[in-house]
Amino acid sequence: MLKGIPKIISPQLMKIMMEMGHGDELIIADGNFPSAANAKRLIRADGHNVPEILDAILKFFPIDQYDKTPVTLMQVVEGDTTVPVIWDKYVEVMNNNNYEDKLINHIDRFEFYDRAKDAYAIIATGEEALYGNIIIKKGVV
Repeated sequence: MLKGIPKIISPQLMKIMMEMGHGDELIIADGNFPSAANAKRLIRADGHNVPEILDAILKFFPIDQYDKTPVTLMQVVEGDTTVPVIWDKYVEVMNNNNYEDKLINHIDRFEFYDRAKDAYAIIATGEEALYGNIIIKKGVV
């Protein structure tokens, strides 16, 4: 064990974050996302929700300061009436970790899937909120 690392950060997740370089992308996926089908590296975090994982990660993980929108969400599919209230939690988590919400952008579902296939790793959570998927791009320390 190490001091100061939240229990929600598994050894596997810490190793993945340490391996990642500037510009690599990490996806924190909700429970509906086809994580295993898209992941180069899959980290299981069943039983955890995206906001709590995101908060724990941002304590260690620098977001890319050279990209105007290094945080990406899957936009609601046209015709879907879902209002993703979880996005407000993401803004709160980012603000609590000294990141501005203007860093967030939204992309189409299929573009999100394409980015997922190229991402360094995907964290599969048990998040039940719809449109709960988030991509964060690693920066430099």
